[in-house]
Amino acid sequence: MKIWLDGGLQDIESARVSALDHGLTVGDGIFETVKALDGKPFALTRHLDRLTRSARGLGLPDPDLDEVRRACAAVLEASPVPLGRLRITYTGGRGPLGSDRGEHGPTLLVALGESVRRPDSTAVITVPWTRNERGALAGLKTTSYAENVVALARAREDGASEALFGNTVGQLCEGTGSNVFVVLDGEIHTPPLASGCLAGITRALTVDWTGAKETVLPLDVLEWADEVFVTSTLRDVQAVHRVDRRELPGAPGPVTAKAMRIFDERSGHDQDP
Repeated sequence: MKIWLDGGLQDIESARVSALDHGLTVGDGIFETVKALDGKPFALTRHLDRLTRSARGLGLPDPDLDEVRRACAAVLEASPVPLGRLRITYTGGRGPLGSDRGEHGPTLLVALGESVRRPDSTAVITVPWTRNERGALAGLKTTSYAENVVALARAREDGASEALFGNTVGQLCEGTGSNVFVVLDGEIHTPPLASGCLAGITRALTVDWTGAKETVLPLDVLEWADEVFVTSTLRDVQAVHRVDRRELPGAPGPVTAKAMRIFDERSGHDQDP
């Protein structure tokens, strides 16, 4: 595998990031995961726009998007796969062991891993921890991901592929790496960005393409919603057949199935919507 680091392609075995990189020592970094189909990135412009927003929210310099595009193209060409997870990581670079940043400039790393298509439905759980909708990192896609690691491990222990969070005021928020939608009386709803959830790329496309409504929802809506589904870069639109101990027989339900079809059709016609 080849990765992009320090301005060019390097072998994965020999590529090295400083042991004092702020992305490692204090989680001072951001990232994007981009779906790649047959060597072409999906919705790359939207991902790069969010990368810039996250950098500004964290106080990092704007990334050089021309370099990021070159890096993505070079990595995809060097390691062609039918379905890939293209990971763009951008950190504060080498710095002191404390929270103050250094003066060495940011680190850009782009890597590609092979992936497989997800199943049409999955199980999720809710977790007792909360998203802080008023926190400094709310809505930013940062490398400070440890609470997601813990929550996802809890989900795996329960035979689920995702864990869903409420926020500090008991509203439905998001998953560890996904956005959540519910169907109520035939209408699709998803939490607004004010809930603290990430402005997911697939979330935004799903809202645009299906007419889903952004609605403040209580966490317990998952106990009585007619249908539930989650969205993310590699899940696209994925039905939920179990939430905690509640089974949703027949998933994907009719509304979710239609949303899945719409997303597949629209995304198949436009690689950079």
